[in-house]
Amino acid sequence: MATASGNKPGIFAIRDVQSLVTETTEEGHGLKKAVGSVQLTAMGVGAIIGTGIFVVIGEGAAVAGPAVILSFILAAVACVFSALSYAELASSIPVSGSAYTYTYATLGEIVAWIIGWDLILEYGVSVAAIAVGWGGNLNAFLDAAFGVALPDAIAKSPEDGGVFNLPAVVIVLAVTLLLVRGVTESARVNLVMVVIKLAVLGFFIVVALFNFGTGNFQPFMPSGVDGVTAAAAIIFFAYIGFDAVSTGSEEARNPAKDLPRAIIGSLIICTIFYVLTAVGAIGIASPAQLEATDAPLAAALDEGAGISWAASVLALGAVVAITSVVLVIMYGQTRIFFAMCRDGLLPARLATVNQRYGTPARLTIGLGVLIAVLAALVPLSEIVKLVNIGTLFAFVLVNVGVIILRRTRPDMPRPYRVPWSPLLPIIGILFAVYLMSDLPWDTWVRFVVWLALGILIYFTYGYRNSKVRKAALAGRTGGPDRPAGGEPR
Repeated sequence: MATASGNKPGIFAIRDVQSLVTETTEEGHGLKKAVGSVQLTAMGVGAIIGTGIFVVIGEGAAVAGPAVILSFILAAVACVFSALSYAELASSIPVSGSAYTYTYATLGEIVAWIIGWDLILEYGVSVAAIAVGWGGNLNAFLDAAFGVALPDAIAKSPEDGGVFNLPAVVIVLAVTLLLVRGVTESARVNLVMVVIKLAVLGFFIVVALFNFGTGNFQPFMPSGVDGVTAAAAIIFFAYIGFDAVSTGSEEARNPAKDLPRAIIGSLIICTIFYVLTAVGAIGIASPAQLEATDAPLAAALDEGAGISWAASVLALGAVVAITSVVLVIMYGQTRIFFAMCRDGLLPARLATVNQRYGTPARLTIGLGVLIAVLAALVPLSEIVKLVNIGTLFAFVLVNVGVIILRRTRPDMPRPYRVPWSPLLPIIGILFAVYLMSDLPWDTWVRFVVWLALGILIYFTYGYRNSKVRKAALAGRTGGPDRPAGGEPR
């Protein structure tokens, strides 16, 4: 494994970009190139449109009132600058790992570990949160269509009055099995679900338009600008997902062109649908009605517009939509974990690719079981806050990575370049930091505790088993993994 010339095997060891790309061709550790731009864009839309609009819009409306519409726009603007940076790095470094891999090539191993550990949390609890929302919408559909619902004991977390959330467990395990089967199969299933979810949102927008009223828009901004920004920090959860496209870099047929198109295109498509849906929701239901349920859009049609049959259609669409989010976000987490294992920072044996399916099957199953347990026991509101801070932290480092690589590797091929760099990446950093500042202090405490645990694991395992460090030491001594002046490890 090559390292950058003159690179010292310390905690800030930097991966050489060429060695990252070369490693993807190694037998048993390279992923199958099987997806194109349409499938990647569908992955982005599949990851973005889901719990955020079908569930979290109620929490945002509770904070900002009708001005939640502006919160959706603000969150989108905050994302677009980081999306441009993701597009540049994804096209330049077409390797699994997303922000973790980009950071390894720019800021060094310890920072890469921190962001990788952060992303494991972000993606893992995000899948759990989305699975909880899936269960809520499943109950809403059963109630709207058949007048029945699962009992709270097996449909809610202990904190919400249940024993465990069975629907959340079922959907996580089902998606785990699909991901084990292969990326081609997963991408095809996701594409079908994306078409369905866009059709359902289009249906909601049209129905809301024909039942629209302006009464719920007064007062428009009851909590002022602070309410808009605070809601944007919550609603930001609705936009995470475009970064999951970059985790598929290694499996893209033409990453140089497909990845930038998919990342930016999926964000634009979703923003248009989000804003129109938010306007429609406020037009037929009050913020209080949206806040009072885990399925706010279905409730808006049922209670706000009095159209129960339309509510059942929307609830079914939400179930399909959120299933695709679980699929894509969990896919992203497995690829980040895979990259960290392949680098030796986590157990390398987990990075073995199943020869039949072309996927890291063992790793996928292990993560699926852990996430299912989390989804069964943890309430949605607490998960969402933790996911947001992790995502925003990743955005900061990706923007920093673009600025650093422009200086340290100016001649590196860049199929897509962020315009007006470093201005736009700096704006992306400022937006992310601004939204982070609006998150509650207890979210920060949990985040810091998670990072502290990660640092402990790095120094007790990752530092000693890093392939970059081992390769550098072997190069110094001329022997395989023998430190200078020491015994073989």
